[in-house]
Amino acid sequence: MPRWHPAILLALASLQLACTLLLLASEQGGRARRFLAALFTSEEDGPFDYSHPVDVYTNLSAGLENMGGKSIGDQVFLSPCPVVSPLLLGPISVQLSGPVNLSIVSRRNPWVLPGGRHSPPRCKARHSCAVVIPHRNREPHLAFLLYHLHPVLQRQQLHYAIYVIQQAGNQTFNRAKLMNVGFKEAMRDEEWDCIFFHDVDLIPENDRNLYICADGPKHMAAAMDKFGYKMPYKNYFGGVSGLTPEQYLKMNGFPNSYWGWGGEDDDIANRVLLAGMKISRPSIRLGRYKMIKHKHDAGNAANPNRWDHWDVGVLGRKGVKGSDGWYYPFNLFKSLFPHPLFLSFFFFFLMQIYHAGSNPSNMAA
Repeated sequence: MPRWHPAILLALASLQLACTLLLLASEQGGRARRFLAALFTSEEDGPFDYSHPVDVYTNLSAGLENMGGKSIGDQVFLSPCPVVSPLLLGPISVQLSGPVNLSIVSRRNPWVLPGGRHSPPRCKARHSCAVVIPHRNREPHLAFLLYHLHPVLQRQQLHYAIYVIQQAGNQTFNRAKLMNVGFKEAMRDEEWDCIFFHDVDLIPENDRNLYICADGPKHMAAAMDKFGYKMPYKNYFGGVSGLTPEQYLKMNGFPNSYWGWGGEDDDIANRVLLAGMKISRPSIRLGRYKMIKHKHDAGNAANPNRWDHWDVGVLGRKGVKGSDGWYYPFNLFKSLFPHPLFLSFFFFFLMQIYHAGSNPSNMAA
């Protein structure tokens, strides 16, 4: 095989660069620009045009219907879904102003089974996930989230189910404890590959941000509009995160001691690092979420003593069975309400365990 002189290689590289610039500058070079951008840019970095998002329901039913499947007699044999779903759109439009309720969401999602479950109808999903949504008195936000999230998960060709974990009663809200309960209920229902913990007010803006777990605990919401589409600080782990069951157990789950708003996300990030794991997240070009604007809910005011719980959490992480986390025995009463779009659990916490710095007035009756 002949060896090229370095000068010739340099000349060829210069010629290639000149052609690239001409194509990019050409008025007729739209297709070439997209090809070259895809060639020299990683999938996570784009090219994503958020100025022209696409309706997430565009051709969704037709796409799901035509995804193959081999019929022999009355039986349908499903091949594995493609490694990269052909249904993905990239940036999707987030509509937060129109009339959206759960009835509308149900009509737009005929492929979703009762209890909020879905599997690709014409191929066998390569990945499965449960989505756990901590919730109380946020029905309009829940409708907007489900309106966008169901089609995103379907476009990703996942086998999934959505669990809405609702705290009943009027005591102070405890998001992380609800997530612990949600993990238990989801894993009792099915052995999921991945569990995603999803705030009810965050809407994904790109369906290529995959709800699939990574080698380390995955922080999906790397870029929220609330923070100008950038990370507020390095180890931020709030909003939407995904863990394998093994990762969740290794970090002893989530803290149960944070009543009211704030603090638990940073505690959870610290648990990840102390468990010897590294946070994984998409690029800020891919991990974009839009937040539904709202005020703090009644019963979920900022907890001024939230940082006092960090030392308790550290004690809980030093041993396999710590004082605050997955293994902590909390008392509750639950009611199950299946819905066409999700599986809903109502939980009444019968006893709150509080530590130094927390407010005893928050104790449940």
